[in-house]
Amino acid sequence: MRGARDPRSARVPTTASAPEPGLGAVLREWGRIGCIGFGGPPAHIALLRDLCVERRRWLSDREFEDAIAATNLLPGPASTQLAIYCAWRVGGVPGAFLGGLSFIVPGLILILALAALFLAASPPDVVLGAGAGAGAAVPAVALQASARLAPASWRRTASRSRWIAYGLAGALAAAALGAWVVLVLLACGAVELTLQRSRSSDGGIAAVHAWPLLGVAGTGSGGLLALAWVAFKVGALSYGGGFVIIPLMQHDAVDTYHWMTDAQFLNAVALGQITPGPVVHTVAVVGYASAGIGGGLLAALVAFAPSFAMVLTGARRFDVLRASPTVRAFLDGAGPAAIGAIAGAAIPLALALTETWQLAVLAAAAVALLVLRRGVVTTLIAAGAAGVLAAALSAPLPS
Repeated sequence: MRGARDPRSARVPTTASAPEPGLGAVLREWGRIGCIGFGGPPAHIALLRDLCVERRRWLSDREFEDAIAATNLLPGPASTQLAIYCAWRVGGVPGAFLGGLSFIVPGLILILALAALFLAASPPDVVLGAGAGAGAAVPAVALQASARLAPASWRRTASRSRWIAYGLAGALAAAALGAWVVLVLLACGAVELTLQRSRSSDGGIAAVHAWPLLGVAGTGSGGLLALAWVAFKVGALSYGGGFVIIPLMQHDAVDTYHWMTDAQFLNAVALGQITPGPVVHTVAVVGYASAGIGGGLLAALVAFAPSFAMVLTGARRFDVLRASPTVRAFLDGAGPAAIGAIAGAAIPLALALTETWQLAVLAAAAVALLVLRRGVVTTLIAAGAAGVLAAALSAPLPS
């Protein structure tokens, strides 16, 4: 992996000679995924696999699986990083920028339009009801996300007792500490790394994940600098998915800077789930609440910049990253803690519900997601419809 070799030359030759893809193909195909990519990372991975492996054969099965594994080792939104990496393989650095933006921008435009509607000074009751209903289902979505991640992590763990301990630490941190959840995740990773290193003399790649410690610091002002700092933490510290960072984002947006109410924050999380593209789009709603359209665009820019930087600087070394014993050991601790933090995030989100009928919606959403295994988007739309009905019946709405 030396030199300035074109990443497209790394593709495995195929039996059928498809025409060499150009940037127009990247714009068209990644833009299509950005428009129809409802359902979060599982849907994005399926769409990218269908495009890059099955239909166009730009990557082999093994290359695609290795890319998934490598991006899951990085902090930040993994499906976004996978989209950027696949576009890099197809079109080099210009392709990475064009593909990444095409994947991100459609959902960003939609979520900012919805933010303007839901965060208006005096939105109509039907909008408030839809937001309150969808927001009531969000804690159940967090529990479902945690439940989907746990089995694979449990099977991989070297010590099930430590896995449970790390998971409980992450859950308690998300539920009670909020702004400090990232420190707990990093501490769990460091503990596991230390324990595994004590049994092995292989030093691996030292301190790969030490830099995120900078991200737990805050700023004393509530202006654009504070917004940029919050967005950076969202984009650079979300191990295990966007829900890991929800408690920290809620603490900053609601409690520290008072950009939003609890009800509005729940709306933001729900909007991030029902729009296409990455769930990290939620931070754009926080940015809109802080400083309007400009704030939303700034928050999105800062939140997604680390993903572009990590892929473009590290894509040629993804195989080294995946094979690193140090990275693996760190994630053996931080991974279970992240899963616990996702589950623990459900507690402050549920405590933000203020109306009795919202608790009934939450219970119904939990049954739909965890027992009946319905989709997230369908469940949130149904919860929003229940909120509209509640508003029509003159039920009290959260302020």
